[in-house]
Amino acid sequence: MDFDLTDEQKLIKETVRRFADEEIIPHARDNDVHGRFPADIIAKMGAIGLLGGVVPERYGGSGLDFIADAVIFEEIGRACSSVRTIVSVQVSLAELSILTWGSEGQKTRFLPGLCKGEILGAFALTEPHAGSDAAGIRTTAIKKGGGWLLNGSKTWISTGNRADISIVFAKTSPEAGAKGISAFIVGKDSPGFTSTEIKGKMGLRSADTASLFFHDCLVPEDAMLGKPGDGLKIALASLDNGRYGVAAGCVGIIQACIDASVKYAKEREQFGRPIAGFQLVQDMIARMHVDAEAARLLVYRAGHLKNKGVRNTLETSVAKYFASEAAVRAATDAIQVHGGYGYSDEYPVERYLRDAKVATIYEGTSQIQKLIIGEHLTGIKAFV
Repeated sequence: MDFDLTDEQKLIKETVRRFADEEIIPHARDNDVHGRFPADIIAKMGAIGLLGGVVPERYGGSGLDFIADAVIFEEIGRACSSVRTIVSVQVSLAELSILTWGSEGQKTRFLPGLCKGEILGAFALTEPHAGSDAAGIRTTAIKKGGGWLLNGSKTWISTGNRADISIVFAKTSPEAGAKGISAFIVGKDSPGFTSTEIKGKMGLRSADTASLFFHDCLVPEDAMLGKPGDGLKIALASLDNGRYGVAAGCVGIIQACIDASVKYAKEREQFGRPIAGFQLVQDMIARMHVDAEAARLLVYRAGHLKNKGVRNTLETSVAKYFASEAAVRAATDAIQVHGGYGYSDEYPVERYLRDAKVATIYEGTSQIQKLIIGEHLTGIKAFV
């Protein structure tokens, strides 16, 4: 594995960093305070190709490799985790799921619009009674006439209110258990589909989060993604992609904590000198840097395997687990470096902590990641 970014990847990094500095960071605090969805930012990203990810150009994508994809997630995560969450769902979950499992008709119908940001996508797996236990979903889809009738609900769905299409998982053969789950592409205008916003979140306040409801929601037969019974397989494979985006975004959070802490520590004076000269302040900043370097390399290793087309569930789980926990550590230390000011929204570090915490929960909790890692090492499932 070559640890140096290619010229193309360096250019992408510079382009995204400039965009983040000019278009995202100036509005991040205000959008967070007011819970404002950054639709204008997402539209601009789509217009310059930052939503195309690894989707081939023939489907309207950017045709990037997975390392370049990680670079984009990191730079956006450095600026605003709410925006990064929206982009991760759009690219890693909606686009890649359709690219991997969709029919040619579904790819040509949905991917160009998703890559340009003309339509938004969501990934609807989690339910009130089924979070970590993905196989325990209760939403059903029954064949009716020339389509499928969906009944049930989903919760904690990122971009759920704003999405034009949602990839929805439902049981088409409940008696078959996990093997009876299928996936559907459901349009927001489907009869019987409604959504409500989840309010009062600790972080990601400018990223839309929703509960979705399906009451005799009728979708056409060709709305199914993949084949009947492919649902859980699609979900787990898609989560590998989603976790990769989260991990790369967390590297961005750690880097943002370093940048903010170094700047503040060099400006803030106590006892007649900058606090950057205090050993314990340097200790916290040094730990952030080590975590950033380690997390970045773990992400790149997973991306390297993705580029080779090699299964990377273990490596992606390792990267997601380490990077998300490290982001929380870095944000906690960044607040400590800032002292009392770090506890207010005058500085961005308190937002970094609020946004980092959810990364240890969604796309599989840290505890689930450890069970995935443990299963790979021992060959024994800790859960069924």
